[in-house]
Amino acid sequence: MSTAILTGQPVPGSSIEADLRSLGFDVRIASDAAAAGALLAEVPAGQRVAVVDARFVGHEHALRLGLTDPRFPLAAIPGAVTAQPAARRALALAMDRATAGGNTAASEPATTGGTEPAAPEAVTGDALEAVSGEAPAPVGTLLTGALADRVAAALSADGSDPHRPDLGSLVATVPDDPQTRNEARQAVAAVDDEAVRLKSAVKARDGFFTTYCISPYSRYIARWCARRGLTPNQVTTASLVTALIAAACAATGTRPGFVAAGVLLLASFVLDCTDGQLARYSLQYSTLGAWLDATFDRAKEYAYYAGLALGAARGGDDVWALALGAMVLQTCRHVVDFSFNEANHDATANTSPTAALSGRLDSVGWTVWVRRMIVLPIGERWAMIAVLTALTTPRITFYALLIGCSFAATYTTAGRVLRSLTRKARRTDRAARALADLADSGPLAERLAGALKPVARRLPGFTAPAVALLGGTAVTATAALTGFGGPWPVLAALLYVLTSALAVARPLKGPLDWLVPPFLRAAEYGTVLALAAGAGVNGALPAAYGLVAAVAYHHYDTVYRIRGDAGAPPPWLVRATGGHEGRTLAVVVLAALLTASQFAVALTVLAVAVALLVLLESIRFWVTAHRGGAPAVHDEGEPA
Repeated sequence: MSTAILTGQPVPGSSIEADLRSLGFDVRIASDAAAAGALLAEVPAGQRVAVVDARFVGHEHALRLGLTDPRFPLAAIPGAVTAQPAARRALALAMDRATAGGNTAASEPATTGGTEPAAPEAVTGDALEAVSGEAPAPVGTLLTGALADRVAAALSADGSDPHRPDLGSLVATVPDDPQTRNEARQAVAAVDDEAVRLKSAVKARDGFFTTYCISPYSRYIARWCARRGLTPNQVTTASLVTALIAAACAATGTRPGFVAAGVLLLASFVLDCTDGQLARYSLQYSTLGAWLDATFDRAKEYAYYAGLALGAARGGDDVWALALGAMVLQTCRHVVDFSFNEANHDATANTSPTAALSGRLDSVGWTVWVRRMIVLPIGERWAMIAVLTALTTPRITFYALLIGCSFAATYTTAGRVLRSLTRKARRTDRAARALADLADSGPLAERLAGALKPVARRLPGFTAPAVALLGGTAVTATAALTGFGGPWPVLAALLYVLTSALAVARPLKGPLDWLVPPFLRAAEYGTVLALAAGAGVNGALPAAYGLVAAVAYHHYDTVYRIRGDAGAPPPWLVRATGGHEGRTLAVVVLAALLTASQFAVALTVLAVAVALLVLLESIRFWVTAHRGGAPAVHDEGEPA
């Protein structure tokens, strides 16, 4: 239960008490500022508390955005301020200052330059401007002595600036005379807050297919779920189950099975859009939910690839290499995205001509949609896979997927390389640390990197990505071009360990150092694919598929922890799984020492061991973080 303290008696005809109760607040009324402070002290420390002016006029959804979003410890809108348990002390101190008159500027009415008080504060969005004929006061301008606004101002003065949501056309104001109150109520009546709420449930930046083929109706499914008490996590789980059933249908290898698989994959994607829209519609954000949404997307896609490969095998066509290639390519694409974003997450400047050109192209409407479509985001990608599954064969589906993803990867990577080369930006220690974590270096690379630091300091700035590419190409090409079981891949893997250590021997702050993690991912995954294909025995490629899937999950999990400011996975897990260079060397040595059949078994055992380690630790971490009250997040992730 949350508690809302109304400062003063509600105005006759006001719906503020009913609105607050509908949002889950227990409403208490304070007769004056001193009583409000006393009531605040009585609220249990583990509860969210809000201070709301009794004169408040506005939409219920404005209150919802301002007072119930779990992502922000402190939040405020005109006439209301709220604090979650972690920020209760800051709220109490601000309340003391506001009620004691410690913040003079905040407690006195502002003036317009003369002696007469200015008009009451009204941050009411577009609707009130249309009704009253006056522009709303700027956000943060304090023109009244409302207690909630004084508290919010005191929080900002103390350095605990509350989050102020963008209300758009929603009304939120504290009128202090009948005329302005009447105007505010007219503004509320002029805007349908349910329509605004439905519109805001849709992700602001999405792909063409999702925007025009899914979101027009999935938002209503999200509302239907909200009204029946369903949670985003339940919808996410339903999406996963639907995709797994689709994969099972594809695995039958029959035309009816392929048609059913395509239809169910699209249904799974509809639910995948719905869970995020439900979270935005009802503000049900959580740490666990963000993790489930991100990881289940990968699980669904990779399970479906495996289902297609099994279905093709039933028809006598072995496409496991294509399935594994598609998974490797898609995962490496994501690593490029993650690494580039982390490298530039807190860059101190962005003066790239390429970025400026991109901005100019965005001003031409049709180019925005073309550029979003050609990168083959998840919506377009799943639609293509579903249609091709139903109408063609798994082999054709994988060929189309590989061609489309290769083009998208080339386009996006080339653009980011150009931006990096032409941008004047200084990478921070945080960015360098994130790239080092994404590199996933194990004990071999770390120890060698320590020894190679003096050498690395004297090398040119492009050394890190260059040596990572050199070593990765050497081990992958050697594994692919030499006979299975020969000694050459082992020598190439030893070179790869050395180059990988040199790549991370100094902080990754160079303009192209964000390429190091993708090069390392491609080398590890590509080597496993090449050796499994070279073994030429039943079970080798499926085992390799399982191993790469387990390792890819570990790498995705690292990304999500970094995005949630939780840091990288614990060092013991990285050591236990060997790091990228340790796993690569181990797989190459196994291929050299074992027969092809034994190698397939060894890959299976390695895949199971890695999967158990990373899954159990990941589940433990995210469930513990959720139960421990970690800040709620909502990662929009890849455009749908």
